[in-house]
This record gives sequence, structure tokens and C-alpha cells, in this order.
Amino acid sequence: MFVIEGGCTILFSFFALWYLPKSAGDAHFLSEQEQKVAFQRVQLDSSSIVNEKFNLVESLTIFKEPTSWMIFAIQICLGVPLQSVNLFLPQIITRLGYSTVKTNLYTVAPNVSGAVVLLALSFLSDYTRLRFPFVALGFLFTFIGMVIFAGINVESQLQVAYFASFMMTWGTSAPSVLLDVLYNNNVANENKRVLLTSVAVPMANMMGVVSSNIFRNEDRPKYIPALATTAAFGGTGLVLTLAFGAYMILDNRKRDKKQGLKVEPTGIPTEKLRDGPASPDFRWCL
Repeated sequence: MFVIEGGCTILFSFFALWYLPKSAGDAHFLSEQEQKVAFQRVQLDSSSIVNEKFNLVESLTIFKEPTSWMIFAIQICLGVPLQSVNLFLPQIITRLGYSTVKTNLYTVAPNVSGAVVLLALSFLSDYTRLRFPFVALGFLFTFIGMVIFAGINVESQLQVAYFASFMMTWGTSAPSVLLDVLYNNNVANENKRVLLTSVAVPMANMMGVVSSNIFRNEDRPKYIPALATTAAFGGTGLVLTLAFGAYMILDNRKRDKKQGLKVEPTGIPTEKLRDGPASPDFRWCL
């Protein structure tokens, strides 16, 4: 199964490389006017220099920023619950005592609800212009879902247990998207951003190695060690996300006080943000 899925992904990547544009401003499926609008949106909302040539030496400086390592730590904490639910939700639901066919059918509703929660939290995040609270909320959902499933008598509380499986998918769907948006919103330099993303996203995906080793045959059908480990990563991710958010809020206040005025992150021209936190005009997008 892994070979088939991985092979299909690799084959499709060649099509994506050919079909997908280098940027929204170069998208062949957009009209000339739409391309101009897309370019301006990137220029105003994210990049100090749009479509700049990649510079490896400059991109490597992203590792000098302590917050990058915080992002990596949060990605690791996200990766374990994400891969555990994606790969082992059928094994988790097996504990409910249904047949193999029915167990697989019972994974559909939680995954669909996860997609709905992903859209809801993403729209709320864009509406409020806040990222970290919704990432933290996702971690909280996963933590609660895993703790409930591990702690209750599933046989006598089937409905509660099944609801906990819904919470697991809620907590893994949204953070996987919003966390990427959070740190990309705070890196206006495209060189640094591409390297940070190229390391952070695979780091979360690599946690499938952890997930595949904690769901052991000898622990079935309860999988208590696996659920406890996944909950621990989710809880740690929650704490780290809230700590990162608190740091950004306090640092913004410190910068406002130093400049003697309150500045909203969305009101700062991106050309002033190329140097990141080293710039006195920098403000964190929360």
C-alpha cells in the first residue's frame, strides 16, 4: 500500500511540475488583469521582493533566528498526531468492536468532519487575521480526543468514544494548514521562507516514523501507549504554540513602546520587513 501510494504521488509530482505556475502572477489559467492582481496581493501581503532569485546563502540565515527552531518543535508535535490519525484511525476505531467493513465505514464521518472544521477554522483565521489561537485550538482538540479515547470504557460508552475520534480529526486537519500560514506570514524574505517551509513540512511528515512504531500489535485493541504518546505530543504542541503566541504578543508590545506608537502588522509595507525581527519596523502577524 505504501509503495502504491508513494509511487502515485511521485508520478503525479511530474505532472504538477509541468502544470503548476511558478507563482500566482505567472498563472497561465488567469487573465492578464487577474495576474496583476495576484502579483499585487503577494507584494502587499507577504513578500518584500516578489519572485526574487533564490540565494542559498541568504536563505540559510533563517536558522539563526530562534523562532525558526520553535516552529520546528511545533511541527514535530503536530506530525505525530497528524500521522497517527491519518494512518491508524481504522485501528483506533477497531476498539469499538465493529466488523472490518463497518470499521472502515465508520472512519468516513470523522474525516469528513475534519475537512469541515479545517474550512471553518481557516475562514475564521482569515476573518480575524489571527493564526496561533486556531493552531492551539487544533492541538487542544487532538489532546482531548486522545485522552478521552484512552481513558474511558469504550465498550460501555461507544457514543462518547466515537465522538472522541471526531475530535482527533478536528485537531489534526486545521493546524497542518494554519501553522504553515503562521510562519510564512512572518517571513517576508522569499529565500528564507522557501527554506523554512522546505524543512518544516517534511519534518512533520517524517513523524510518521514515530506513529508507525508506537501502534504495536501487542497493544491492540486498546493501543493505550500509542494514544498516550500521541496525546503527549498534542499537549506539548499546545503549550509551545501558546508560548510562541505569547512571545509574539509581548514582542509586538515591546516594539510599539520603543517606537512610541501602536502598529498593526498588516499596516507595515512589506519592503520594510525583509530583515525580519532585526528590523525595528517588524511586527509579528499573530
